Amino acid sequence: MCSLSSTSLVMQGKKKEGNAARYMTRSQALKHLQVKLNLFRRLCIVKGIFPREPKKKVKGNHHTYYHVKDISFLQHEPLLEKFREVRTYQKKVVKAKAKKNEELARLLLTRQPTYKLDRLIHERYPTFIDALRDLDDCLTMVHLFAVLPASDREKLDVKRVHNCRRLSHEWQAYISRNHALRKVFVSVKGIYYQAEVEGQKITWLTPHAIQQVFTNDVDFGVLLTFLEFYETLLAFVNLKLYHSLNVKYPPILDSQLEALAADLYALSRYIDASSRGMKVDASSSSQSNDREESDLRLAQLEHQLPSLMHLVADKEVEEDEETRACKSLFKDLKFFLSREVPRESLLFVIGAFGGRVSWEGEGAPFKEDDESITHHIIDKPSSGHMYLSREYVQPQWIYDCVNALIILPAQKELPPHLSPFVDNEAEGYVPEYAEIIRRYQAAARNDVLPLPGAAKEDPQNLLYAGVMSRTEEAEAARDRRKIAALERQYHEELMSELNGGALVMNEGEGEDSEADAENTQIAQDVAAMAKSMMSRRSSNLYDAIMITKRREKERNQLLKRWRILKNAQ
Repeated sequence: MCSLSSTSLVMQGKKKEGNAARYMTRSQALKHLQVKLNLFRRLCIVKGIFPREPKKKVKGNHHTYYHVKDISFLQHEPLLEKFREVRTYQKKVVKAKAKKNEELARLLLTRQPTYKLDRLIHERYPTFIDALRDLDDCLTMVHLFAVLPASDREKLDVKRVHNCRRLSHEWQAYISRNHALRKVFVSVKGIYYQAEVEGQKITWLTPHAIQQVFTNDVDFGVLLTFLEFYETLLAFVNLKLYHSLNVKYPPILDSQLEALAADLYALSRYIDASSRGMKVDASSSSQSNDREESDLRLAQLEHQLPSLMHLVADKEVEEDEETRACKSLFKDLKFFLSREVPRESLLFVIGAFGGRVSWEGEGAPFKEDDESITHHIIDKPSSGHMYLSREYVQPQWIYDCVNALIILPAQKELPPHLSPFVDNEAEGYVPEYAEIIRRYQAAARNDVLPLPGAAKEDPQNLLYAGVMSRTEEAEAARDRRKIAALERQYHEELMSELNGGALVMNEGEGEDSEADAENTQIAQDVAAMAKSMMSRRSSNLYDAIMITKRREKERNQLLKRWRILKNAQ
C-alpha cells in the first residue's frame, strides 16, 4: 500500500509555482491545444494574444513564452473547433481531387463551412473609441494590400484586393467629407496621413502608386491572417462612421465612375447626395417615406427634450469650430491634375480641405480649358498650352499648404519637404524653410514678428518713454552684453576651426569658462554616481540614449555651421 502511494506521488511530480505555473512555452501550448503551429498563429492573431517576457525564463532564453490564462482562453474559443472543421473538410476536397473526381471536389467546395470574426471584434473592442485607437496598423495593412497584384502563389485573390480597395476608399471618403485630415508627409516608404476622428489621432501609411513586387523574405500567410481580421474591423468602423452621417452602408456607387477607377470621387458624390437628402437612385421612394417618419419623430423629441437638443447643437458648433480652418483652406479654389501626378492622393487631400478638383480623362467634373481653374498641378514642365489665368504648382506645394494651414506663395523650385511629425524645437534645429513658414503663419494671424537680423527695441528708449524701470534696463543691458559675448565667442570658435588655429580667449571670458567647467564637472560626477546604482541592462540602455543624444547634437551643430557658411557666401 505504501509502495503504491509513493509511486503515485512520483508520477504526479512536483507542484509548479511562480513563473513555471504562470507561463508555458509555445511547444507546451501546442501540445496542450493539440493544434499545429500555423493554426496556433491564426488563433493568436485573431484573439490578440502575444508572447510574454517573464522575469525568469524557466525553460531557457531560446523559448517563446505565453501566459497560461491566454492559452486557456484559446482552449475554450469556439473558433478553434470551427478551424478544425474547416481543416477536416479541406482534406475531403484534397482526397476527391486525388481520385480525379472533379465533380465531387467542386460540390465540396461550394459547401465548405465558413466562419465570421464579428464576435471577436465586439470582444476585443467593447467601445468604438477602443477600435479607433487600434486603427493605425489596420489602415496601413488594408492600404498596402489594396495596391498589391493578385497572386495564386501567395493565395491573394482578386476579390480580396478589390475588397481592400473598397474599404480604403470608403475610409478616405469619410475623412474627406468631415474634413478630419490634419497632417500629410511624403516619404520614400509612401505617404503618411494623420486624421482626427472622435478626438483620436489616427496615423497610417499608404504606398506610392507604382507597381508592387512580392518578396520572398516575407511570410504572406501571417500577413493574410492579419488582413482577414483587419478587413472585418475596418468594415465595422466604416459602418459606424457612415451611420453617424445618416448615410446608408455599404454605399451604392455610380457604375460609370467605378469603371473609370474614380471610386473616391464617386463615394464623395454619394455621401454628399445622401447627407443632403437627394435621391441616389430611382427606387428611393420608400426611403423618402422613412425619412419623413424619422423627421417627425425627431421633431417630437425636440419638443419633449429641448435641453438635450440644445446640448447636441452646442456639440455640433464646437466640432465645426475645430474643423473650420481645414474647411476653408482651399475654399473657392479649383485645381486641375495632370496625368503624371498622384491622382488618388491629391483627390483625397484637396477634397478634405474644401477644394474642388478635376483630372484629365473621362468622368472628370470639369475640363482642362475651364477658365475658373485657379491652380494647375504638374510634376514636370508642361509642353502643351499654358494658361495665364492660373498658377502652375507641384504636388509638394499642396502638402506644404496643408501642413501649414495657409496658402503659401507658389515657387518654381520648392525647398525640401518638411515633416509635420517632427518637433523642430525639441530636436534642437529649425530648418530655414520652417522659419519662413512660421513667419507666413504669423502674417496670416496678423501677428508681428521681428524680421531676421532686425534689432529689438532699444531699452534706453523704453526707459525714456517710462515703460521700463532703471532696474529692468540694467538687467536688459547685462543680458545684452552676455549674449554679445557668447555670439563673439561662437564666431571665434568657428573661425578657429576653419583656419585650423587655436582659440584665443579674453580675460573676462576665462572666469566664466572656469565656472562653467566646474558646473560641468559637478554634473558629470552626479551622473556617474547615479549610473553606478543602475543594473547592467539599465546602464547599457542609458549609454545608448546618451550616444544618440550626442550624435543628434553634433548633427544639429553641423547643420547650423553649414547654414552660417552658406549665408556668408
